[in-house]
Amino acid sequence: MKIGIMQPYFLPYLGYFQLINEVDLFVIYDNIQYTKKGWVNRNRYLVQGKDNYFTINLQKESDFLDIRERHISEAFNSTKCINQLKQAYKKAPYYEDIIALVEKCFTYNSRNLFEFIHHSVNIIVSYLGIKTKIVTSSSLDIDSSLKSQDRVIAICKALNGTEYINPIGGVDLYSKDVFSKYDLDLKFICMEPLQYEQFGNEFIPALSIIDVLMFNSREQVIGILKRCQIN
Repeated sequence: MKIGIMQPYFLPYLGYFQLINEVDLFVIYDNIQYTKKGWVNRNRYLVQGKDNYFTINLQKESDFLDIRERHISEAFNSTKCINQLKQAYKKAPYYEDIIALVEKCFTYNSRNLFEFIHHSVNIIVSYLGIKTKIVTSSSLDIDSSLKSQDRVIAICKALNGTEYINPIGGVDLYSKDVFSKYDLDLKFICMEPLQYEQFGNEFIPALSIIDVLMFNSREQVIGILKRCQIN
């Protein structure tokens, strides 16, 4: 049983979906503290050959609240965000199909931050035909006060996991020796180099999944999902 665990990110980069695709069960954290200036409620897209941000504006609430306890601001203008993306990608080859997905994500009728992001993840996963089961961390019977490696191990054991796969960026956070003591095989996933046409400009990597989908067919992206190494 291969397990992957990540925070919820709004329309994240391709590697997020590669991880979901490679595991048998994916856990999305909802009872974890929201962190500022991360990727939970924002991401990057392409504007005239340069990267720019789209952001879900949040209500002013305690910095100690979990992500599932945070709310989207009444000032958040989803129509404005959609129009910015329309303007940026209107000449992209797969614009018509993907802008419809974008609208479904941005117009979801919930002011709960986690629900809003969770919905967008499900939209993309469905479009790409990924069959991995996704569960929330709060649905699991574990000690939510556990942190970092201890929490990951507890989640894996609760789900009868035998293998935990983490993005390569976390290689210094976890110990294979510690995981092996719990009969867990720790592995890391790394994207293979990816480059595709972006209106003939210099390629800008690691943008939102929106960018990948705008310039590549569904079939191409499904193939790209497999372009990763796990060690």
